[in-house]
Amino acid sequence: MNVEIMEAITQIAKDKRIDKDHLRDILESIFLGMIEKRFGTTENFDVIVNIDKGDIEIYQEKTVVEEVTDPVSEIDLESARKIDPDVEIGEEIVEVIDPQLFGRRLIASAKQNLAQKIRDFEREHVIEEYKNRIGEIIIGDIHQINSRGIYINQDKTEVFLPRSEKIPSEILRRGQTVRCLIKEVIEDQKKGRGPEIIVSRADKRFLIRLFELEVPEIYDGIVEIKAVARDPGERAKIAVESIDRRIDAVGACVGMKGVRIQAVVRELNGEKIDIINYSSEPEIFISRALTPAKPIKVVVNEDEKMAVAVIRDDEISLAIGKGGQNLKLASELTGYQIEPLRESEYEKETTVDENVSVEDLHGIPEGIKRKLIDADILYAHEILEQGKENLVKISGIGEKSAEKIIQIAKQYVETTDESSDVENEEEES
Repeated sequence: MNVEIMEAITQIAKDKRIDKDHLRDILESIFLGMIEKRFGTTENFDVIVNIDKGDIEIYQEKTVVEEVTDPVSEIDLESARKIDPDVEIGEEIVEVIDPQLFGRRLIASAKQNLAQKIRDFEREHVIEEYKNRIGEIIIGDIHQINSRGIYINQDKTEVFLPRSEKIPSEILRRGQTVRCLIKEVIEDQKKGRGPEIIVSRADKRFLIRLFELEVPEIYDGIVEIKAVARDPGERAKIAVESIDRRIDAVGACVGMKGVRIQAVVRELNGEKIDIINYSSEPEIFISRALTPAKPIKVVVNEDEKMAVAVIRDDEISLAIGKGGQNLKLASELTGYQIEPLRESEYEKETTVDENVSVEDLHGIPEGIKRKLIDADILYAHEILEQGKENLVKISGIGEKSAEKIIQIAKQYVETTDESSDVENEEEES
């Protein structure tokens, strides 16, 4: 039987990458199962598996008695002395089990059990391996396409690209080689199909990994990807920052004559990609995120994560984009809900807002408002006229409070100096 079992092991375990320790555990559990079926217990049995020699030995420990009442755990003195002539009643003796006792039916069952356990081991191995590879790009060949999605062969393992995870505009064909990102591993599968490894070409991380492959500065950590927004197959925005002043982050991603970014665009089926320099200043970051439009002014409410972008009338369609796509991606990239405002509308609102009263200024505590009114400062534009130097002279208003008050007032009043500053800031950015 040992020869039969070991031959079965060789066939089933071939190319399964199961190490000796795991294979030994599998075999021991199978034989213990056979013993359980044959004798009803495994308490006084030992199974020793020698993988290198292809040898399996089964030992049964029995107590020597005058009259046997339990043949599984007891042996009479005459039979025991055939094994050990010096044994006495009451002593323990070890008997080697003849494999033929199990019969052909149990042996066939053991082979089936072995095949199932090896499949279970392989399943667990695949789950563990691919869980550790989530977020990694793989390359595989398409071998099946159906209504659910696409099945891809990758290194003797089948992975699945659902319809929702492919780039909508691209057409993939059987036999085609594709790159995908390992997104997740689903373990609970019906009908014993095993784990399902889900891959994606629409995930934002796929775009990030492609840039890491094409741009050495990103892979080396010199250029960092700070944020990504993506509408797969249509448009993406990516914010980058360089930790080395000598290296232009955007230039590194674009590459000489655009060779790097074009490689990514081709992989993404022509998806347009806007690369912008990241800024920790929300106003500047939002302004850059709205490219190709160039806002005249950005007013930010950091507490509510909202912003108003003042856009030239002839660029408002650029800022919004087709179907609101550009505005949506800019909001996703920056984390702010951006509201575009035409320049002509803003100028009308500004004229009215110059006379907004202190009581109507949002963000200033009621106690501070009362102090301003008591100091005969009644309107937003009067706060700016007073400046920080005069505001701190009012009892109960410190430097930080004065700076905050001026910042809030500026959101309501457009001054000539401020317009000039914004224009210079946009030129620098």
